[in-house]
Amino acid sequence: MLKVGYIGLGLMGKPIARNILRAGYPLVVHNRSQGSVNELVKEGAIPAENPAQVARQVDVIFTNLPDSPDVEKVTLGENGVIEGSHTGLIFVDNSTIKPTTARKIADKLGELGVACLDAPVSGGDIGAQKGTLAIMVGGPKNAVETVLPIFNSIGKTVTHVGESGAGQIAKAANQIMVAAQMVAMGELLILAQKAGADPAKVVDAIRGGAAQCWALDNKPQRLFDGLREPGFKAYMQSKDLNIVMDTAREYGIPLPLTATTTQLFSAMLEMGMGEHDNSAVIGVIEKLSGTTLITEK
Repeated sequence: MLKVGYIGLGLMGKPIARNILRAGYPLVVHNRSQGSVNELVKEGAIPAENPAQVARQVDVIFTNLPDSPDVEKVTLGENGVIEGSHTGLIFVDNSTIKPTTARKIADKLGELGVACLDAPVSGGDIGAQKGTLAIMVGGPKNAVETVLPIFNSIGKTVTHVGESGAGQIAKAANQIMVAAQMVAMGELLILAQKAGADPAKVVDAIRGGAAQCWALDNKPQRLFDGLREPGFKAYMQSKDLNIVMDTAREYGIPLPLTATTTQLFSAMLEMGMGEHDNSAVIGVIEKLSGTTLITEK
């Protein structure tokens, strides 16, 4: 059985790593803070002091980190994956980063015989816990086939999109839709309430038709209950949208709706709501409209 490494045990990384461990794979883990490492070690994982030490011990090494510079540092920096790499190692990145960064890492590690897969995920912390993530993958087909049993232990759907960087392009497209849904949901809830209809009943009325989407199926009741904690943190959504806009500028692509959505999430951060769920972008709509969503008592 393949020996697996996992670096980055945050809100998403820890449950993903746990599901890999529960699937029976020997697992080596590393994280900047030790609490999550200690938790998984109690469940059977092996700790490592740095990314290079993880890489030396495993056949497949995963990362799940906040942003492009973090992944680049952990892979190519001092004591990084590159220093522990060996021919036949497969590197898999579950982070959401720039496609250009994914391709740079693939080129650098590829020179040392390491196959690289950019494999960002969608489905939030609930999907990570339940092992029902959607995984979008860029990189060589033979490496995807090798890692597929591991992917199947953490996700419900695995799509090989294309060569290196293609997984990150798919994730950027995913984040365009996710963020737009969150903003649209906030607008429709405030519209319903301020115009004199029960927002909960409006949601019931429209999600059985063409407006049905993941956001309407999963988020409104939490907002009605007054729950705005993550989930998927707003500052991460904002970071992902900035990746989208950077990529759009790089390729000369106009994205007018996403530009506005990006500004709304930037406003969330300025209003001190960066640690809230991405659905809490409704707070910006509330501020602009001078009203507050009525929550259930």
